[in-house]
Amino acid sequence: MVESQLAQAYPEKGEDWVRGTARSCYEHVGREWFALPAFARGGPEEVHRRVEFSEGIDAFRAAFEEGRGVVAVSGHFGNWELAGSGLAAYGLPVDAVWQRLRNEPLSRFIVELRERLGMGLIERSDAWDELMDSLAAGRVVTFVADQDARGKGVFVPFFGRLASTHRAPALLALRAGTPFFVGGAYRIGDRRYKGWLVRLEPPAGVDAKQQVLELTRMWTSELERRIRLSPEQYFWHHRRWKTVPPGTEAEAGGSSR
Repeated sequence: MVESQLAQAYPEKGEDWVRGTARSCYEHVGREWFALPAFARGGPEEVHRRVEFSEGIDAFRAAFEEGRGVVAVSGHFGNWELAGSGLAAYGLPVDAVWQRLRNEPLSRFIVELRERLGMGLIERSDAWDELMDSLAAGRVVTFVADQDARGKGVFVPFFGRLASTHRAPALLALRAGTPFFVGGAYRIGDRRYKGWLVRLEPPAGVDAKQQVLELTRMWTSELERRIRLSPEQYFWHHRRWKTVPPGTEAEAGGSSR
């Protein structure tokens, strides 16, 4: 699956590049996974020491000081656990949206990790009121929202193909009237990371449904731009294009890989 999706995302690359990058993807996931316990032991101070949010942090702080809360969305790129906890380590009150995993021990580990790194947790199911309350209190709500959203998502381009993408981050920001950012943290050395944040503005002169679609397209496009700089740091292991747009050849019986 990793090789297949890399080949389709980078059609100009040869087989050797695809295989080498796929191996690097597995190395990256393993390395980042085993780095997490050390961050959990060190807490927010260790995260602050290792993650440098130099790009966009001033704009993010300015948005936070508006007092309306902030919605921030990221993807499975770099080390996404350090993206949200990096903001918390900079002294910002962060609530991370999460979904309980089928693997209960792993689910408990993720909860304990995020709590040790200074983040509040809001479970995704039936969370809308909690999310609105968090923003009303002037907090930062974070999502990792780049996995396949099935039939509930909106279709936006991702590496040249339409991908079903979660609407919730854009919809929440628009309904709450809060600033909206896309960001992340990627590895630049041995347990050293660079954080980045970009503010996105909803388009004017269109209805709410189109605003949700455009904001989702914008953050997905920015995430893709970052992934292209370090494709081995993206989690190509999930079936990003599993759901296909209605009425397409793939839905009628072709490949959905």
